[in-house]
Amino acid sequence: MSEVSAPLRIGIVGIAGRLGRVAAEAVRDAEGLELIGGLVSERTELDVAGYVRSLEGLLARGEIDVLLDVATHPGSERWTRDAVGRGIPIVSGSSGWSESTLEDIGAQAEKLRVPAFFVPNFAIGAVVMMRVAAEIARTFPRAEIVEMHHDAKRDTPSGTAQVTAKKMEAAGAAHVVIHSVRLPGLVAHQEVVFGGRGEMLTLRHDALSRESFSDGIVAALRGVRRLPPGLHVGLDLVL
Repeated sequence: MSEVSAPLRIGIVGIAGRLGRVAAEAVRDAEGLELIGGLVSERTELDVAGYVRSLEGLLARGEIDVLLDVATHPGSERWTRDAVGRGIPIVSGSSGWSESTLEDIGAQAEKLRVPAFFVPNFAIGAVVMMRVAAEIARTFPRAEIVEMHHDAKRDTPSGTAQVTAKKMEAAGAAHVVIHSVRLPGLVAHQEVVFGGRGEMLTLRHDALSRESFSDGIVAALRGVRRLPPGLHVGLDLVL
């Protein structure tokens, strides 16, 4: 008989938020994953068993194999650095990170031999959109991005738009301008509009609900420990 491997023990930073609640449900439903508990900010009421305010409190509930960070920035930076410092692989879906901060955390992760995985967008369709946008940019080098999110999103432009633009520019596009929209009723939407002589081509992805991120979250949690030590960006690395 083959041995049954132990489930991956997951802790979630920002578990009380919109994405955190979706992530918790995804972990509970996924085979081979076990939710140890969640970490919340000082502003969150502690009315659910398993919610704590520090990484120490979370670790007191049990050993953690992977920490998922879906908290808002800059608060998530403290917990991410703490996890990396303790040698815990991290998956972060938090946006708003500066390039210098990412490089600094990546250097710390490489030194301590731990993978730090930053995922701008957990939606599978968004990953496909970014890859296709980079390919199209080889033929249509003039393009702009319109990213639209709910009005509670704090960072502008979105991490997804920034990564999309970088991939396109690396493929040969001219400087890609990003336009941001923040309105109630939106979830997460992005259009990449390409222009050529006498024609236009539009590529669009819509996340109609946060449940669209569930499969990507599970894939990232399962795949992060297979990545080498250091900084890694983009869900496509584990798909």
